[in-house]
Amino acid sequence: MRVHVAFTPDEQAAADVGIVVDVVRATSTIAQALASGYERVLCCAELDDARALRGEIPDSVVGGERNAVRIEGFDVGASPREFLERRGSTLILSTTNGTRAILTAAARCREVLLGSLLNLSAVAGAARAAGGDVAVICAGFKGSFALDDAYCAGRIVRLVGGTRTDAAVAAELVGGAYPDAHTALNARTYGPQGLEDDIAFCAREDVLDDVPRLVGTSGKAAEIRLAR
Repeated sequence: MRVHVAFTPDEQAAADVGIVVDVVRATSTIAQALASGYERVLCCAELDDARALRGEIPDSVVGGERNAVRIEGFDVGASPREFLERRGSTLILSTTNGTRAILTAAARCREVLLGSLLNLSAVAGAARAAGGDVAVICAGFKGSFALDDAYCAGRIVRLVGGTRTDAAVAAELVGGAYPDAHTALNARTYGPQGLEDDIAFCAREDVLDDVPRLVGTSGKAAEIRLAR
């Protein structure tokens, strides 16, 4: 098994298994929403796509952000702390970086899983069980390298094992460079301020046994459900 890390979605990384990481916040948020009872999450790249789906799907909740700011007219933002309780059967979500990375991975990988620190061991175990080469795809920040995603990717690489590419070795070094996850996520220097509570939430490790998985598409959206 070959393990690679793409530090941005634009890297041409294709593999049997893709693990998308947007640790602060999209993949953490999706994992929490599904663990709280949402049946599925529809991930949209564009806000207009999310709005269109909202009108088509009953019992849905629409959430999203741009630059960490909740979208006017949406039911919720994109904080994982907003999804501790189920408010509908379907969450429609569009975020600055994470949902775009999920759609990119869907076009390149046979199977797509969503990784975070919340489900760290579970997603690594699911990748090993799936077999084949693995690419951890970091959502990054507006197309650029994101330290928090690289850290989470490195932690996943260590647990997955296999033969590492140079990029995977580099990610693993980042993953071991900090005394704990909270320190690592707080080391990020990009993006808006005011996410302290979400960072603390997303830095918790192995609190979920659930693995969000791409099951198909619904229009322009990637449909995510829990792996069974």
